[in-house]
Amino acid sequence: YRLDGDNIRFGLNKDLGFDEASRNENIRRIGEVAKLFADAGAITLTAFISPYRADRETARELHAKAGVSFVEVFVDAPLSVVEERDPKGLYKKARAGEIKGACFCLVRIEEELMWWIDFTGVSAPYEAPENSEIHVKTGEMDLKDSVKMITDYLLEKKYI
Repeated sequence: YRLDGDNIRFGLNKDLGFDEASRNENIRRIGEVAKLFADAGAITLTAFISPYRADRETARELHAKAGVSFVEVFVDAPLSVVEERDPKGLYKKARAGEIKGACFCLVRIEEELMWWIDFTGVSAPYEAPENSEIHVKTGEMDLKDSVKMITDYLLEKKYI
């Protein structure tokens, strides 16, 4: 089963914004739902920007306590590539001030006043995983090779 922003942010997590506390709660809830699916025997793929290591570690611990597997896949790409690929236009919407919960502030950068947003990878932090099971550099690999890397790992570990 696939969990992503479309089936979580517009339902279970529709009450959450993009501030730090909401991001933490978003990932906590996703971890709980993924754990339930895994406990039922389903392979569950979660596709979310999860900017904080502590939140990802919480999800890992939830799975460990339940005795179900957790595989962290670090989908690694430079911000320019992420914005270029952004199928939902979230970065464009955030930069335009259209996303509820994105925080805006006026900052001085090299003597120029600019509006800046609190959005992952732009002005909000992203803490890259330090020990992910799979590290896919999608800025350097094509889709086919990225999928093969993940599939090979799952086959090797006998998840599929």
